[in-house]
Parts: sequence; structure tokens; C-alpha cells
Amino acid sequence: MKIITDRKWKNLLYFYQLTKSEKARLDWIDYEFAPVFRYRGNVFSLDEFMRTTGIPELSEWHGYASDTYYSGVIIKISPDGERYMIGRYYA
Repeated sequence: MKIITDRKWKNLLYFYQLTKSEKARLDWIDYEFAPVFRYRGNVFSLDEFMRTTGIPELSEWHGYASDTYYSGVIIKISPDGERYMIGRYYA
């Protein structure tokens, strides 16, 4: 599995910090302090990610969101829960 990342920590945003159109994409969120982030022109909620438990190739990451059967977005959350590291995986 190929992983592409810049290995930089970025600060998580909160739902209330998004633009009106970004909030519309995440219309199921009703909590202003829900953690969200932007990546490659998209906005994501942590709710969209599945745990990587049981996937040895992604063991250093905390979650993934599939784009296709063979690719997707991976995320690692900092111990304080305020920052994230993001990347892409390809099989």
C-alpha cells in the first residue's frame, strides 16, 4: 500500500468556523464545536472516518475514509486531540 503525506500537523477546525457552503455539505452536524478539517478543497468531519484497527498497513494511522475500493484519505489525531496529520493511501 502506498501512502502519500506531508507529515505536518495541522489544527482542527470547529463546525462554527466553516463557511456557509461548507456547513451545507455537513448538514447532519448540529454541534457548533464538532471537529472538522479541510483537505484538498473538501471539508471533512471526523465522523466520516473508520478506525484502522485490523489493517496492518495503516497501523500508525487512526482512521480512514475510502474514496474507492483501492484508495482513500487517512488521518492521525494528536494526543491532545487538537491537531491532525492527513494523507492518502493507494493499494
